[in-house]
Amino acid sequence: MNKRDWAQSGAGLARAVFSRFFLALALFSAGYLLLFFGLYFSLSSMTWHGDELLYRPLQILYDNSIAVLILGWICILIGLVIYYWRKSLRFVETIAAASDLLVSADDAFIRLPKELKNIEDRMNRVKQDAARNARLAKEAEQRKNDLIVYLAHDLKTPLTSVIGYLSLLRDEPQISPQLREKYLGISLDKAERLEELINEFFEITRFNLSRLTLEPSRVDLSRMLEQICYEFRPLFAQKQLRYTLRMEPGIEIRCDVAKMERVFDNLIRNAVSYSYQGGEISIGAVQTDEGAYIQFINDGDTIPAEKLARIFEQFYRLDASRSTRTGGAGLGLAIAKEIVELHGGTITATSANDAVAFTIFLPAAPSENRKNSERK
Repeated sequence: MNKRDWAQSGAGLARAVFSRFFLALALFSAGYLLLFFGLYFSLSSMTWHGDELLYRPLQILYDNSIAVLILGWICILIGLVIYYWRKSLRFVETIAAASDLLVSADDAFIRLPKELKNIEDRMNRVKQDAARNARLAKEAEQRKNDLIVYLAHDLKTPLTSVIGYLSLLRDEPQISPQLREKYLGISLDKAERLEELINEFFEITRFNLSRLTLEPSRVDLSRMLEQICYEFRPLFAQKQLRYTLRMEPGIEIRCDVAKMERVFDNLIRNAVSYSYQGGEISIGAVQTDEGAYIQFINDGDTIPAEKLARIFEQFYRLDASRSTRTGGAGLGLAIAKEIVELHGGTITATSANDAVAFTIFLPAAPSENRKNSERK
């Protein structure tokens, strides 16, 4: 709930108080006028004698009837102003007391007087949103901490192997060339694994500390995807994956090129990690008047709905195992979502029939909409 919503709620409450005030003023004024003129005409029709007890004060009131009328109405006005002012203060005090419940840990709903029903509903929504966000943040923090523990544990294994094999090479100078090459190969493999794990640590740090800003420019989407797929060929070959590109040439979009490349890189890397051996990765793009649609589809296990709903959360990984070789730090899709939304677009995930699809929509810039209209 933003400041505008609170301002609208406050304005609505003020309108309600003022409308009740003027309605009460109108009713009291009408009743007062009926009472005043009723007494005025009743006293006028009566015969009074100068020695009667009430004659003199009633005569004074009668002679100054206009002043009495105005004074009485002013007294009613002041009384109503004081009443509704105090009532407004009670509303403010009630809202202030209820605001303390927004940060309470319990799940109890906030209850306000019926006049504050609109504000009550908004405050309950804020409380529910805050509780949900706090829960998600706690879960993300726990996943991050677990991941760091797993990464720290996994760092030890390849490091121990590297030290062990390098020690053998140092302590056994007479070792055969074939065995020396084998040990060097294993050490290099373990060192590369160490680099991957360290990069995941840096990825976690960058995601927590960075504030993404965009530097948009026009780019040929078709060529960008072709180039990225070409760079992934070695990874495709490792799992005997086939890939197809389905798009018209010359599709242009306006985006931050470096960050959008990161989005596509994360999605393709994710597709490679979770594809079947010898499966297929299909990448397609189409441009409409509204913008560009880009889709990444890979053959892989169908993702359950409950996992699919959380797939863009920070540090969330589909594989619950401790192995970090598949799925990385669980940040790739979260970062992709943040970058796409910074561009004003959307990213969605679907999964069915042993296939997983990610669809990105990037809206066209206003100038692009005008150009498309002119072409028509």
